Amino acid sequence: MEVVLQHITKRFPSRDKNNPADVIAVNDFDLTIPDGKLVCLLGPSGCGKSTLLNMISGLAKPSDGHIFFGDVDVTALPPENRGIGLVFQNYALYPHLTVRQNIRFPLENLKGDRKLSKEAMEEKVQEAAKLVQITQYLERKPSELSGGQQQRVAIARALVKGPGVLLLDEPLSNLDARLRLQTREEIRRIQQETGVTTIFVTHDQEEAMSISDEIIVMETGFKRQVGHPQEVYDHPCSLFVAKFLGTPQINVFDGRIAGGKLYIGDEAVLDFPGFPDQEVNVGIRPEGFIPAENGAFSFERSSVEVMGRDVSIVGKHPAFQGASIRAIVSSLNKIDTTATVDRFSLVPEKVHVFDKNTGAVLTLAAKEKE
Repeated sequence: MEVVLQHITKRFPSRDKNNPADVIAVNDFDLTIPDGKLVCLLGPSGCGKSTLLNMISGLAKPSDGHIFFGDVDVTALPPENRGIGLVFQNYALYPHLTVRQNIRFPLENLKGDRKLSKEAMEEKVQEAAKLVQITQYLERKPSELSGGQQQRVAIARALVKGPGVLLLDEPLSNLDARLRLQTREEIRRIQQETGVTTIFVTHDQEEAMSISDEIIVMETGFKRQVGHPQEVYDHPCSLFVAKFLGTPQINVFDGRIAGGKLYIGDEAVLDFPGFPDQEVNVGIRPEGFIPAENGAFSFERSSVEVMGRDVSIVGKHPAFQGASIRAIVSSLNKIDTTATVDRFSLVPEKVHVFDKNTGAVLTLAAKEKE
């Protein structure tokens, strides 16, 4: 099922007497989600991603705009008539019901021509339980399950009616790190097996990048960038997007363009033709540093952290916007443990230059000029 959002805006009345203007949670949002894809709404707390999901589900009504499922305008339809499956952050399982009864519950509420026999309901429950691999737990109560198992029950309940759209609102946030990794792989497997269009809300960029066909990065109600996760990571459109994606976070420096070269401090680190002289922000991904005796860029070393296949070199620089620079290099590199200053060549594709005032990427502007 294709989902189309046209100029979606959501306003809430202000409760601040000193600022009576409405609070805009989602601002003129346009988006097309292709049929059968898994997309993530990604952004920090308060960016409007859960509000947007609530409008898609029908739990909230847009102040302006329209929502289409396929060719059908569902903007005014109640949630039960939209053909959706919804999984909440807290799973919302009925504690007094067994797993079987929790999964079957949506089927028991079907009316008219959609009403099913007990045999047909049991068949669908078994199919859903098998899909999420919980058939052995059907007679247990939710309190007898682990967090990951409860989450699978919630997904099975959402899928049992065969929804056209599956909506997941931060479904992994209550799980520990190892279980979160395992469960997100399960969500991806289930989505691929069913082919259901899935919208996944998260603030965790690692989750979004690992399982999505496409990510939508949001900030203060606006859509900032849409694309394949690797494409967005490699070509961020702004400093906000560059800082939000990537672990460890991108290293950001005060820099300048002068005479067609990019400077950090007094060092000309890259050629950067085609732009007037100006102050800029320079972002360098941690993997963008190559140890080199005659490298163009250097910083003062603070420590070296050996992490098996990688080595993390931590350091300081007067132009750095933060506490510690982090350069990640292969453990195959021979690192002089006695050195106090590290010198590097920079990988041009891992260096992003941003307008000092707007935060827009300058390399993208250069490409658009060509």
